[in-house]
Amino acid sequence: MRLIVLVIAFVLRAAVVAEAQTSAPDAIDAARELLSVMSPDMVSQTVQGMMGQIWPSLEQQFGGKVDQATLTELRAEFERSLQEFVNDSMKDAPAIYARYFTVDELHQIAAFYKTPAGAKALQTLPKVMSDYFGTMMPRMATFQQQVNTRIQAILDKHGYHN
Repeated sequence: MRLIVLVIAFVLRAAVVAEAQTSAPDAIDAARELLSVMSPDMVSQTVQGMMGQIWPSLEQQFGGKVDQATLTELRAEFERSLQEFVNDSMKDAPAIYARYFTVDELHQIAAFYKTPAGAKALQTLPKVMSDYFGTMMPRMATFQQQVNTRIQAILDKHGYHN
């Protein structure tokens, strides 16, 4: 199973690299410009949103097994690692944006983000998405159970029994 995940990750990464190589250089440059407008606040807010969603369950897992100083150090390391992960993943963003938007559209989006409404969107949308994903998390276990039940019913119908 682990090998399959690694192969899929490699194939997806190769597809992104290939796409980046086929995107027009002007589109990549325009996407980089857009991201320079978006990134400073977006990255920190993304990290904070992810921390808010992930850290409480991690902290609960430690549940009194470690002292406060260790817990504080663990949180700092997790946050630093998450920041590094998000920054690293942003390197792929220009190619992805260039795949879906024209140079002109990228310039228009960057111009919008320089307006007061655009600046507010940049500050507010990560919070909106974090809140939205927060509403999904409590539903995830039920969703997984429902999907598993439905898949098992189809498998049973076709004679595939565990």
